Amino acid sequence: MKRIDLKKNSIDEAVQTSVEVLKAGGLVIFPTETVYGAGVLATSPEAVQKLLAYKARREGKPMSVAVTDLAMAEKYVEVNENARQLYARYLPGPVTVVSRGLGVVAPGVESEFGSLGIRIPAYPLVTEIVGALGLPITSTSANASGEKRPYTVDDALERLSAKQLALVDLVLDAGQLPPNPPSTVIDTTLSAPVVFRQGDIKLGDASASTELLSHSPEETRDIAKRVLLKHWNTVKEHGLVFALNGSLGMGKTEFTKGIAEFLQITETLTSPTYTYLETYEFSRHGVAGQLHHWDWWRLENGAELSRLQFAETLKPFTVSVIEWPSQVEDQLVEVATQKFVPVVTVTFADTDPVNPEHRQLSILEPNQV
Repeated sequence: MKRIDLKKNSIDEAVQTSVEVLKAGGLVIFPTETVYGAGVLATSPEAVQKLLAYKARREGKPMSVAVTDLAMAEKYVEVNENARQLYARYLPGPVTVVSRGLGVVAPGVESEFGSLGIRIPAYPLVTEIVGALGLPITSTSANASGEKRPYTVDDALERLSAKQLALVDLVLDAGQLPPNPPSTVIDTTLSAPVVFRQGDIKLGDASASTELLSHSPEETRDIAKRVLLKHWNTVKEHGLVFALNGSLGMGKTEFTKGIAEFLQITETLTSPTYTYLETYEFSRHGVAGQLHHWDWWRLENGAELSRLQFAETLKPFTVSVIEWPSQVEDQLVEVATQKFVPVVTVTFADTDPVNPEHRQLSILEPNQV
């Protein structure tokens, strides 16, 4: 492992050495405007596998790539108008803009949905390396999973295993970095931008709902998958509830099917209209749990939740999807709050009388646990 002290060596030397290492398929630890990152050449399958061996990607989520500008980004993703506005306003800077990928980067960089995060760092060293390389770098924070954010090289290296350390080819040491939060991550692949993670740059009102448009059952299922992906860590730590409101035929069952597809459930979903509840086992990326599909259209008061033993189903590694919760929604939220399980409320409405499959989904995010 080679180490370059940026306070004692020239930036030109650091850039030249980094380019040589990255072109050879090596892994470089480098400073950014947020934390120290671990990066490789995004177009090299061997290098990407090396990065994934160093630190596994969070399930289903796209990795990000660093580029120099919008023109370079357009070689790797579809930049729609929502994304273009974010580039103009926030980049360069600590914002990751997720768009539909063009399939140009190495396998494993784009998400399972074909999306890819783009960074244009406000850190000249990184953009100089990418510019000299002429290709994007894909990276993750350099710390071991679950460890503190790496604001120094020692933060990054001290908790790595011997196997992980052996994967590092070059370290660019800029000393102590300012304790900035991670980048804000915004998904622009749906009809409206969705904030996946709030960083130092705050976007939107956390208490307001997100309005998304669906033009088909397939798009409704896709929205469900992406919303669940956003809260996947919450599912593992606490469990999660979806409360689906809307009249008959609005897409509630399609949304539930999207949840099941994300959880890799192969059974055919059946309506729980007369049984109140159908339960399905799932196993996704080694995480085993249950999907509870509820239908509460016949409930008249909150007392019936106790009879159904609803509270007992709220726990980590469970996803509960409830159709027709409006009669007892206050009691639902109260029980879920007592169990520290967040509730995502989704309201379905018609948007186009000529096209009955067109729907508006108003998604109200839960308060942070």
